[in-house]
Amino acid sequence: MNQTSAASPHRRSGQGPGPASRTMAAFIFASRWLQAPLYLGLIIAQAVYVVLFFVELWHLVENVVSTGHIKETDVMLSVLALIDIVMIANLLIMVIIGGYETFVSKIRVEGHHDEPDWLSHVNANLLKVKLAISIISISSIHLLKTFIEVGRMEGGYVYGANGTIIYSSEGVMWEVGIHLAFIVSALALAWVDRMSQHHPAVRGTRETPVPSLPDLVTGAESGGATAAPAPDSYVTVRLPAGTALPEGAEVVAAEQSR
Repeated sequence: MNQTSAASPHRRSGQGPGPASRTMAAFIFASRWLQAPLYLGLIIAQAVYVVLFFVELWHLVENVVSTGHIKETDVMLSVLALIDIVMIANLLIMVIIGGYETFVSKIRVEGHHDEPDWLSHVNANLLKVKLAISIISISSIHLLKTFIEVGRMEGGYVYGANGTIIYSSEGVMWEVGIHLAFIVSALALAWVDRMSQHHPAVRGTRETPVPSLPDLVTGAESGGATAAPAPDSYVTVRLPAGTALPEGAEVVAAEQSR
């Protein structure tokens, strides 16, 4: 009676999920492929930005060739517009590759000479931090363009060629505030990522009893029987990081262990 009751928990724990549960789990897991068309759409959007980049570059070259000269401020604004497009394209690449790698399927490019350095350890937290930094960079470009334009502010407003208001002092303050909000958000995400690395989640894990030092030493010739080490010798045992030392164990220096 005792043997039957003792063995029944092992039988129950060894049973896996039923066919319906496995089918539902497989269906839910396969639903991640619904995101694949979204990343294909982002690739098309990136192609649009490539066309926009060359359109802006053509306008810059056309202004220089047609007029024969161009103001340094206009060149700087045009270059900042090109850099803005490049930064957004980099953001798209990061979202496409990192998001697909994290949420859809692995991109098996191990050993490829063009593999990005961050792809080998990409995760959701790292992707959020990188996206936040990219957004801050894009916001910095827009803010720099604004600072260049407000140099000709009169009466708190910057007017365009047709007389319309382009910038105002209140709008500039709002841009600075939004940029600071982006910086605070990025710092918060980086802090959360740092805390998650120092305190990894241990949900679903169980504590395993740490054996004593004599139990770690087994005699091969005695058929698995435990044997205590000799008084003048010691046995080197590797334990997972953070595991408490067994009873009677001590840390040996690396040079001494050699």
